[in-house]
Amino acid sequence: MIWTDVILDDVADGLIGVFRDPGILIGIPLALLGAVFMSFGAQYQHRGVMKVERISGSSGSSGLSGGQLLQLLTRPSWVAGTVMLGLAIACQLAALAFAPLILVQPLGAVSLVITTLLNARVSGHKPTGASIRSIAFCIGGILVFVTIAAFVATEMPISDGQLLTILGLLVVVLAVLTTLWLLLRRAHGAALFYIAAAGVLYAFVATLAKVVIKNIQSGDFGWLSVLCIVGLLLAVSVGAYFVQTAYSVGPPDLVIAGLTVIDPIVAVLIGLVILQEAATAGPWAIGGFVLAGVIAIYGVFSLTKNHPQIVSDSQELPILRGRLGDEK
Repeated sequence: MIWTDVILDDVADGLIGVFRDPGILIGIPLALLGAVFMSFGAQYQHRGVMKVERISGSSGSSGLSGGQLLQLLTRPSWVAGTVMLGLAIACQLAALAFAPLILVQPLGAVSLVITTLLNARVSGHKPTGASIRSIAFCIGGILVFVTIAAFVATEMPISDGQLLTILGLLVVVLAVLTTLWLLLRRAHGAALFYIAAAGVLYAFVATLAKVVIKNIQSGDFGWLSVLCIVGLLLAVSVGAYFVQTAYSVGPPDLVIAGLTVIDPIVAVLIGLVILQEAATAGPWAIGGFVLAGVIAIYGVFSLTKNHPQIVSDSQELPILRGRLGDEK
């Protein structure tokens, strides 16, 4: 029974998260509230993008033009969605002030479920048995992941070297994504690129926000913190452009599906590898992270494959459309 003793020792050593800092639990409801705002914000922004495309008579699938971006500012639905996304960001920042990155970011996947159900009401495509099972896999994996993170995640001091590493990675990522955008924006299937690119950039946004918050809390706000804010704003701007373009080529729940897979994965990798937020976790926790992540990823991609709107469109089924307020 030596192996059981080893596991128990690892568990005992790892259970330091909420026991050492119960305030971590405050971050969970804040992150969940942010997911709700994100869901409604995505739906309303998608409605605004679709309206602008119809008015302008031009598709934004290869990238929204400057004129289309300006027209978005005149659409009440898009403005309302932007305000909601602003509230979602505020909730996420507040959650990051209390809890580690690897605990807060995965909770954003809850917005996938809300957006899926909301889009079903708007589009008239009711969730199928396959899509409901996919949602169950997604949320089940996320719940397991968050539960483990709540017990083993710890706040570690952030060094200047770690900040420079994150900023250096962001510069490389922006250069690579810009190059790919120039090459792929007119290619078939570019929607996947827009979603993936936005997910990667939003992961850096969350990471840099966490760094700035930690520095403010510790009273160590120097030139590196200013660089972090600059990098954060740049990543937000480019990521938002990719998201708006993605709305022009796919339903909002599929956009959110991609974001809720890529954003948490990249953010968690940064938290684990660079910020060392699970440095004290034992093998059982690392194995649990991997297993829960695989389950959640399977659920999201399964939902994408079994999306009722895609199935009905491919079969040209007559669907009665729902509504979400007035068309604006």
